[in-house]
Amino acid sequence: MPIETFQRAILAFAVGNYDEAQRQAQQAAQLDPTHPLYPAAATYLARVATNGKAQVYVSGEGFTDFIRGGGNLGLYAATSAALAQAYAGQSQLTLLDIGVGDGLALLPALGPRIAMIDLVEPSAALLAQTTSVLDQRGLAYRSFIGTLQDFAAVEQASRHWDIAQATYSLQSLPPVERRAALSWLHGAVDRLLIVEFDVPDLFDSPLALECVAHVLARYRLGLAEYPANDTVVQGFLMPVMFGYFDPSAARTTYEQPIAAWHADLNAAGFTRVTTRPIFPYWWADAYLIEA
Repeated sequence: MPIETFQRAILAFAVGNYDEAQRQAQQAAQLDPTHPLYPAAATYLARVATNGKAQVYVSGEGFTDFIRGGGNLGLYAATSAALAQAYAGQSQLTLLDIGVGDGLALLPALGPRIAMIDLVEPSAALLAQTTSVLDQRGLAYRSFIGTLQDFAAVEQASRHWDIAQATYSLQSLPPVERRAALSWLHGAVDRLLIVEFDVPDLFDSPLALECVAHVLARYRLGLAEYPANDTVVQGFLMPVMFGYFDPSAARTTYEQPIAAWHADLNAAGFTRVTTRPIFPYWWADAYLIEA
């Protein structure tokens, strides 16, 4: 079976046997010539075998083309629209945006209802892109370079916001730190908006066939959105996909089912939690969670 052959490629990759990983991926491609991911994986693994992982990791060009193309166009349009709808009916809101990045979700959602925005972002370069646009628009803001944990330690309980929002950013927090952050937010905001993906609970055993098959099926959809775009496929999608199966790499995301987000919010003290899907993204459906 091609999927079992590809799992052998994953297992070889996980122990650093990149030549064998490439061989198994090529064999999977021969067994199923119609599957676009197998040859893409074989190409990536050949580069890893020759150059090492450090030389073929995510490229800036690959990420830029990825985030500004494919299903991300619809995803971020739907995310911004959901945020704008959540602001409706209120005026002079104070807003806390956690992990704002370059403002891809925030900036299109803003309108005259926002009186003050606090921005929290670890990347100074991305934060500067957001604040540049806010300066051009003449909107009032404060910015903080650092993580939510850093920000909470500085702010303690001295400030309060009408709305806090986190779009695809809280998934980066390990579960224990995330629960602590949600508890802090419970005391600091009136409403919390979270946008995240409904990802099945498979990644505690990433080398299991069930997890490999799930990632393979989802990334096949992702590749289809960037036909013949090697910059995205080899510069972003393949290194990110193989990152799920690399035991030597520090874990950077802790995605989970939407039901688990609901449970975490309840545990943090939020008693009214609602969820609704906003976009059928290739990796997983995106949901707006309001608490």
